[in-house]
Amino acid sequence: QVQLVESGGGLVQVGGSLRLSCAASGRTFSGYVMGWFRQAPGKEREFVAATGRSGGSIYYGDSAKGRFTISRANAKNTVILQMNSLKPEDTAVYYCAADSRWTVGTEPDEYDYWGQGTQVTVSS
Repeated sequence: QVQLVESGGGLVQVGGSLRLSCAASGRTFSGYVMGWFRQAPGKEREFVAATGRSGGSIYYGDSAKGRFTISRANAKNTVILQMNSLKPEDTAVYYCAADSRWTVGTEPDEYDYWGQGTQVTVSS
């Protein structure tokens, strides 16, 4: 089992940047695919980005391509989501998730463990 804690959310103006961090504890961090999802009020949880166990396989959702970057540091048990050029539609609760399988998934139900989420609000 792994415990996940997100941080770094907040209020930012359009065009600004935020850096979200997810700290993991418990079982070996490098044994998990790590992903970021987000959920806005009244909407389904949406895939943002994911990275494979070694960080070599990276996938982005359409809304994140060209603006967000996911990275992981297995030695520090952390995964980072760098978000640039933020838009009002990026406003959501952002969740970090861990998947114990080998393949990188993009669906929420493929992930075994979730953090509590961190709020990101982009004001226009």
